[in-house]
Amino acid sequence: MDIDGIYRVSGNLAVIQKLRYKADHEELDLEDGQWEDVHVITGALKLFFRELPEPLFPYSHFNRFIGAISKQMLLLSLKLLPRTIDYNEKVSYMRDLVKVIMYGDDNRMSVQNVAIVFGPTLLRPERESTNLAMHMVFQNQIVELILNEYELIFS
Repeated sequence: MDIDGIYRVSGNLAVIQKLRYKADHEELDLEDGQWEDVHVITGALKLFFRELPEPLFPYSHFNRFIGAISKQMLLLSLKLLPRTIDYNEKVSYMRDLVKVIMYGDDNRMSVQNVAIVFGPTLLRPERESTNLAMHMVFQNQIVELILNEYELIFS
């Protein structure tokens, strides 16, 4: 968690692809020395999020989140997320990102930096529109708010 640039610095793409292949097709041993570069692991995790068929925060909620950009409305919308099986995974992923932020003095990953890295990955529209730049600003703001209010939202 205290590695400089965790999630921001890219790992070796060839090694990330090798890790991805092993995770998809073979038994993966993360203790194996070839995976010691934390940037490879975090790069693989970011790739995993990008390639999910539906983002961590579902397409069906995207417009509601954008429309509810005020803090009160967004917190209410988040509380209304369905408590599906993957809900616990959401909580776990977000908790890990909050831990990264807690080490911000060491890894230089502030809440804003984490939101910039993960905003477009965790929350996106089902179909891209001409408002890509505006959506990106909102996505970052929403993820930043979720991270700042993690305890309130997921408790």
